[in-house]
Amino acid sequence: MKKKPLPPGRSREPNLTLSRRTFLQGVGVTMALPWLESLPVVGPASAATVAAGPVVAAATFPQRFGVLFMGCGVNPNEWWAKGAGAQMELSKTLAPLEGLKGKINVINGLFNKKATKQGIHPAQTGNLLSGVPFTKGAIIHSGTSVDQVIANQVGQDTLQASMVLACEQPMTGYHESNFSNAYSSHISWQNADSPVPNEMYPSLAFDSLFENSGSQRNLSVLDRVKDRAAQLSRQISSTDKGKLDEYLESVRAVEKNIERMRADKSRAEARAQGKGQPLFAMKRPDNGLPEDLREHARLMCDIIALGFQTDKTRVASLILARDLSSLYYPFLDVREAHHSASHNDTSEGYERIARFHLSQLAYLAKRLDAMPEGEGTVLDHTCLMFMSNMFSGTKHDNTKVPIITAGGLGGTLQTGRVLDYTGRAEGDRKLCSLYLGLMDRMGVKLDHFGDADHRLAEL
Repeated sequence: MKKKPLPPGRSREPNLTLSRRTFLQGVGVTMALPWLESLPVVGPASAATVAAGPVVAAATFPQRFGVLFMGCGVNPNEWWAKGAGAQMELSKTLAPLEGLKGKINVINGLFNKKATKQGIHPAQTGNLLSGVPFTKGAIIHSGTSVDQVIANQVGQDTLQASMVLACEQPMTGYHESNFSNAYSSHISWQNADSPVPNEMYPSLAFDSLFENSGSQRNLSVLDRVKDRAAQLSRQISSTDKGKLDEYLESVRAVEKNIERMRADKSRAEARAQGKGQPLFAMKRPDNGLPEDLREHARLMCDIIALGFQTDKTRVASLILARDLSSLYYPFLDVREAHHSASHNDTSEGYERIARFHLSQLAYLAKRLDAMPEGEGTVLDHTCLMFMSNMFSGTKHDNTKVPIITAGGLGGTLQTGRVLDYTGRAEGDRKLCSLYLGLMDRMGVKLDHFGDADHRLAEL
């Protein structure tokens, strides 16, 4: 969880002149709340008044950006969409997005030229979100990724600049291509030489979300703020009370799973200490990560959803399966690990793997779309982007990469479309041109980014 150092004179408190929000504080915990329409407008608030209750100011809805990544490509035969809006036809892999057709864009044919003809796997991943040249050998060198460029600006107005999450441990060492495996393990880079560390443990991601710390961190965060929640509930409208109750119930549901995973992590740490091993050297689930990947991925999506809903952060990334992934999918009746299965990417088994990971995008998007915010939903003010580092794992082909976006960024991004750039000139199908266009819509104006100096046409 990245917390960016602030310039002199800047406060870590959010800019409350921009948002009708408040916080509940208890012993060792701070709980940001979702948008509540009926809170009184009294002007800018100090940290003390925020802790005391609903003191907020005028309304502006924030825009959010999230990236979900699955390594090693998709089943190319089952990655397609036709038509537009409610009449859009979706392939088997894209079927989980059926209920979201009016709020997605399927984008075909884009690529990252600096990641082609460099070698396979790490060389196809290390600059996926930056588009800059990178190096072989002992010294890693990539570039600041688009999510962190956005976080460096919009993150100044939130308590947490960005969330950087993963469902799989990073690799160490080098690939046979002499590129560091760090490139395969990280998509978010804070600068050219430093990837942002991935948080893999749901309990730690949850603690960061609620600033849960100290000797009582094993106690329920909801129990520690229940008196303030009850006081706030008496001050807001019945509509907002329903929204608050629903939010607290969703936190409780996540917290119940977190309690068990916190205990699993503690036992894993004790085992590692007893064996004289570092925790990261142990395999799942001995390392305390959830054994069931379905549960792990959903919890990470839940945490992102809560972070976006409460404006605790506006930027997030989630590696569902890293490049060269060693994840297994017994619940999909696939015996091979992810990377091995991708070498037969047209198989039914690998299609199920791709569909499972795309279903996480659908799950997160539907969660955000169920969160009212003004006249729309949190999803309407968000752009989620699902992508892989290559199209075909069998061929290691990254001359185009699969991309889907969900959400309209406050009405600035038209949705319900299939955008196909296949066959256009190389300069007209750059991933970084897409990033420039998305950053524009979030108020981050750059003359160029990575290998692009113009915005993606028709976006």
